[in-house]
Amino acid sequence: MACIVKKPLLLKIYEAASMQRWNDQIRTVELTELDKQAHKMIAAYVIGKLEESESIRQINWTSIIEAGLFEFLQRIVLTDLKPPLFYEIKQDKEKYSKLNIWVYDRIYPFIECLGQYFCNRFKNYIMDFSENSERKIIGAAHFYITKWEFDIIQQFNPHGYQVKEIKNSIKKEQEKYNNIAGMKKLTRSKELTSFIDICGQLRFQVRWSHLYRVPKTSVLGHMLIVAIFSYLFSLESNRSKDVAVNNYFTGLFHDLPEVLTRDIINPVKKSVEGLDELIKEYERSEMDKKIYKLIPEQWHGEIRMFTEHEFENMQNRDGELVKAADDLAAFIEAYLSIINGIHNENLIIAMNNLKEKYKDKVVNGINFGKIYDDFDFRIIT
Repeated sequence: MACIVKKPLLLKIYEAASMQRWNDQIRTVELTELDKQAHKMIAAYVIGKLEESESIRQINWTSIIEAGLFEFLQRIVLTDLKPPLFYEIKQDKEKYSKLNIWVYDRIYPFIECLGQYFCNRFKNYIMDFSENSERKIIGAAHFYITKWEFDIIQQFNPHGYQVKEIKNSIKKEQEKYNNIAGMKKLTRSKELTSFIDICGQLRFQVRWSHLYRVPKTSVLGHMLIVAIFSYLFSLESNRSKDVAVNNYFTGLFHDLPEVLTRDIINPVKKSVEGLDELIKEYERSEMDKKIYKLIPEQWHGEIRMFTEHEFENMQNRDGELVKAADDLAAFIEAYLSIINGIHNENLIIAMNNLKEKYKDKVVNGINFGKIYDDFDFRIIT
């Protein structure tokens, strides 16, 4: 039984963890493309949910997810283009079309494993200049988080090079989305903006913080990786759209409680009998006190499913598949550090344990043992 999702694509996704944002500005914290895209998708979830509540229509969540994924892949290729130049090119449809053909040609070798139908959807998205409701939601989320980042930079360097120009540019772009019902409600809600801010704190919470790793990944960046993996594996296993959507958002939110507890590694959780459940209970209590009061009550059931029962199989959610994606993400984090020259015994043990756990294991028809076998283990023997 073969696996469609291949190692080159899995590693390509991780390139965003090394892509620095605002690297021509004074930054008090590291801002990466992976974290930006993760934060953007959380904002898109909030805006989309508000849009559903404000208008009599259903949001196409598959379109939201794929718009975010396609723009993520596009951005990985266009890493060297500064935003002002990118938006200038975007104004010229002929030049922008040529640029996106170039993007497609470079990303195709990595996504062809997903099939021509997926490749065509990606190409059609980046070549289409029209804006439907879902695309507008993604655009609004993009500029909301861009401003969120810029506010950090501006606070510590208000008179820096191009700061005023950047501020005006962001404001101009944001105005395009002010008529979106969900965006209007978000900007008027102190609670919801606080919720997105709290999620943003996970950008600064480094995974495996007791170990030196290259590249470093934040908890928030890891959450997006798990979301993307979960979605791609859902497509591969021919899950329904509703299940694929729930699997994605479970991945995107599954570690949200860690903003209240920090990233506690499995060896610590398993070191004392009952400690794992004690941590879970504390997380549930803190989520009740600090998180649920910030979001509408109608969302509570969904967020509880994403954060409290994240690895349980449910009627419309494959918890076991999300867990497999979570473990694979941890494995690749360790793998990348080792091939980048960080030979640490804890990383090697973690990799070997995960490889053994998934040896010959099939989840939802996907041979995860084969995925692990594709990674070269000669480097750790």
